[in-house]
Amino acid sequence: MSIKKKLSVFFTLLVLCILLANNTLHYIRSKNRLIEFNQKEITLVTEEIAYEVENSKNSASYMEDRMAQELRTASIAIQQSLPADYHEISNDQLKQLAKKLMVSHITLLAPVGDDIIGVKSSDPKEINMSTKEWGYWYTSFQQLLSQQPVTTKKGFALSHFWSGPIEIASSNPNHIDKWGYYYDGSTNYIINPYFRDKHVLDFERKFGPTNVMNRFTENLDGVLELTVFNPKNFGRKNQNVYLNGNKYIKIKDQPIWYGTYTYRNTKRDERFIQKALKTGKSQSYTAAINHKKVLKTLVPIKEKNSPAYVIGVVYDYGLIEKELQQELIKHLLLSLPFILLVLIISFIFSTSITRPIKHIMEHVNQIAKGNFGKVLNTRRKDELGGLVANINHLSHFLKTYVDDLKKSQEESEYHAYHDFLTGLPNRRYFKEELNRRLIESKEKSIRHVAVLFMDIDRFKDINDTLGHSKGDQLIQLIANRIKECLPSANSFLTRQGGDEFVILFSDFTPQEVERITEKIIAYVQQPCYIDNDEVFVSISSGLSFYPEHSTNLDTLITYADVAMYASKRKGGNKVSIYHDSLNQKQAEKVHIETRLRKAIQKGDIDVYYQPKIEAKRNVITGVEALVRWNDAELGFVSPEVFIPIAEEAGLIQSLWEVVMKKACSQVSKWNKNRNEKMTLAVNFSPRQFQDPIVLVNEIQQFLSLHRFDPAWFEMEITESTLLMNAEETIKALHLLKKYGISISIDDFGTGYSSLSYLKKLPIDCLKIDRSFIQDIQEDYSNSEIAQAIISLSQSLKLQVIAEGVEEEYQKAFLMENGCDHMQGYLFSKPLAATDFEAAFLNS
Repeated sequence: MSIKKKLSVFFTLLVLCILLANNTLHYIRSKNRLIEFNQKEITLVTEEIAYEVENSKNSASYMEDRMAQELRTASIAIQQSLPADYHEISNDQLKQLAKKLMVSHITLLAPVGDDIIGVKSSDPKEINMSTKEWGYWYTSFQQLLSQQPVTTKKGFALSHFWSGPIEIASSNPNHIDKWGYYYDGSTNYIINPYFRDKHVLDFERKFGPTNVMNRFTENLDGVLELTVFNPKNFGRKNQNVYLNGNKYIKIKDQPIWYGTYTYRNTKRDERFIQKALKTGKSQSYTAAINHKKVLKTLVPIKEKNSPAYVIGVVYDYGLIEKELQQELIKHLLLSLPFILLVLIISFIFSTSITRPIKHIMEHVNQIAKGNFGKVLNTRRKDELGGLVANINHLSHFLKTYVDDLKKSQEESEYHAYHDFLTGLPNRRYFKEELNRRLIESKEKSIRHVAVLFMDIDRFKDINDTLGHSKGDQLIQLIANRIKECLPSANSFLTRQGGDEFVILFSDFTPQEVERITEKIIAYVQQPCYIDNDEVFVSISSGLSFYPEHSTNLDTLITYADVAMYASKRKGGNKVSIYHDSLNQKQAEKVHIETRLRKAIQKGDIDVYYQPKIEAKRNVITGVEALVRWNDAELGFVSPEVFIPIAEEAGLIQSLWEVVMKKACSQVSKWNKNRNEKMTLAVNFSPRQFQDPIVLVNEIQQFLSLHRFDPAWFEMEITESTLLMNAEETIKALHLLKKYGISISIDDFGTGYSSLSYLKKLPIDCLKIDRSFIQDIQEDYSNSEIAQAIISLSQSLKLQVIAEGVEEEYQKAFLMENGCDHMQGYLFSKPLAATDFEAAFLNS
């Protein structure tokens, strides 16, 4: 068979299968929609019936009470119309009176022996009727006769009166009655008027659910029957009552409460009714009943304060099947001309499909040879046209992919040589450029090549305070400011990483490079605005020159870095030019760091103690623990030398732990035999507050380990500490204060703390820096700052202590101005533990 015929047959069969599948799916969807619509319709019907049932119950209760009241009124009228002794009353007389009072019948009940029977009645079947087996009815009669209030919960009770609920008459089960019973002691009988049948059932006929159920079955297509089942008794043995020789079922025990039950399927209905009640969901099934295929749906209804019941809906399932058959036939008939049309079109289509295949194959061969980008034109809109378009797209994609690959390689090469954040050349690019310029300087006799190393001062603190996102913005802003200060030619700016920038200058004199650097430093120092934050930064710089300092590439960079660190040691915000002594200082610094690290590991760190004196009483109130280091090779190393190195090298925490361990242990031992305990003051580095909460835990562990009372421990911090991670630091200080530790600001007056900080922080003491005390002269001149700090402390209700007291007149001035706590060489220099004991504790 040819391709043309194959295609025609194939497409025809394909369309036929699609149509059959579509019709089948449509049939299933239509069936589901009809059933769904039927279920919605049933839901609406059952909701309406349930509403009517509940409404009927409420209305019936109301009408029962109204009838009870009417019966009581009739009872009083009967009492006034009849003699007090029932022997004097005839049954005919009761008939006339019942007719006159518009009640169905009147019966008179009286006690006879151990029973209460009907002694007179307008209804012959009530005469001699026994009530002894009537349960709560009989109890109610006894209470009436004894003139007690009727306590029966059922029915309706008033003074001297009780009305029984509507029920089938036990004397004549063919009737439904509503009774009233009245007895006030003035007669020898209970007056019993009652309504029968029509009077009782008229309300149900007019307002009960039966009318609504009939309306649905008559007017709603497909609804054959509606039934309200009593699930308690349906399908089970009848609960018959045998009284007065009659057999009947009480109203509440009847298996069907409302509606009809002609489409009987008792066993299956009972099973589905119980399942509906148990699950609380509607249950449905289809079956042939009364020679008709029906859909039965049983809906459970559960209301508060009333028994549950089930509404049964019988629906003519034949209507659904009939509509589905008509829908299927209509779709099949519509499909036939469509199939013929497809057969014709597919034949025409198959003749045209082979024509462009040759052109497509030629185009594919070109792509296979690597000739991308060529476009094959076609006007076809069918699958072949789509195939051509896809091949064109493939050709375009391959060309784009090759082009993108080249571009990606170029971008990768770019990022390999440039910083991602600022877009500046990176360290790798810098080294290649420096190497190129050094070679160029040799070949072209360029006078100078300068390397300028720049580092932002305190950038880590700013980054920790503002966050890394704003820190990145600050880096970008500083990079742009540096760029704006550079000459357009013979300068090359790079970012080395972090907050470091390096600039190459070619053919500039050292003086010109210095001027450009100072311009950069001044511009960087201007306020930076990042979102709503105003940030002030400075930059430290170091310069090295080729060939003056070195002809080696790496050495030039190292020398510029060394010079930059020299600028930082001088306070930052300046430029330093490399010289050999800087290298020597760096080497010394590295050597000191190495020796210090070993000393800490071996425990060769000493703690000295300087006493704090209360001048008025001339007694020691505490000691300040001061770290000292006497190295076997270096000799005595000043704390001013090794503490900054320890902070920079990350050794400050280890150094602090040594001091804490020795000082806590020593002062605890001293305090054992003292009535007035000495406080221990320990200095803390700002760097220890990088994680304040961890520091709090460490302090608590040390004090707990050495059983050192927090009340005798003082933390001494500098004002600069408050600027480190301010929010977390303040939180940590509050935790320490709560723990019982005292907090002092050391070297007060030399930092940048504000009065608002002093008011907010849990500070106990200000220590006046020694420089302000040593400025005080014998005539008390140059004492203004010290006096101001004392006044400030007093106004803030803080303790104040002066350090560096060396002269008697300084002591006298401080005492005159209310500063009684002091320390200094006037009293004692810092002493080793044994010397301190000999001088102050053994006397």
